[in-house]
Amino acid sequence: MFKNKELIIFDMDGTLIDSLPSIAYAINLMLKELNKKPISLDRVKDYIGRGSEMLIKRVLANSVDIDSIEIDEQEFKNAHSIFLSYYSQNLNAKNTLFPNTKETLAELKNRYKIALVTNKPHQFVSPILENLKIDSYFDYILGASEKIAKKPAPDMLIASCRHFGIESDNTVMVGDSSNDILAAKSANIDTIAVSYGYSNEDIKALNPTVIVDDLAKIPRLLNG
Repeated sequence: MFKNKELIIFDMDGTLIDSLPSIAYAINLMLKELNKKPISLDRVKDYIGRGSEMLIKRVLANSVDIDSIEIDEQEFKNAHSIFLSYYSQNLNAKNTLFPNTKETLAELKNRYKIALVTNKPHQFVSPILENLKIDSYFDYILGASEKIAKKPAPDMLIASCRHFGIESDNTVMVGDSSNDILAAKSANIDTIAVSYGYSNEDIKALNPTVIVDDLAKIPRLLNG
């Protein structure tokens, strides 16, 4: 199924790292400064997935679907700035690795190129990886910026393949959400979805190539 793969691309939040508590902590500090009520960890989980700007818009609208909700642009910009400030100050306050993250990366490092592609703002990514001592496992790291479209657009995955000169047919995307699966499918990349992440959708309905409940199963899948 996954023979002849050369590049493994990992999502970060909800796939390798449980960053939800740190994100929720910064969100509620922001809401307190804005004289708004705090929200639960589960509610923050529902709002994660399309980068920090979408996260803040969903928090302000109190809804996952914001297409029909008018959000004051100035209020959004102010809230986003406050959130980024609190998040940068508390970046590693509550982050943990999901089970078998380090062991799986170490095993894969021996045979494949490994990239990390996340919709988290690029400036936050390396400090988080360094604090959790997994930065050395990645050959390429790409976070969100204004220069490239975020997942579910395929652009970040295509850029990763081009960085190594590796074809999409020889690449696998590992992620937890529709952003990861849809981006990979658009880039003609096979997918491994993890069942424990932050997706508020039925991961099976997205038809990933394979679903796993433990990162430790990935090396065997790739070898098979």
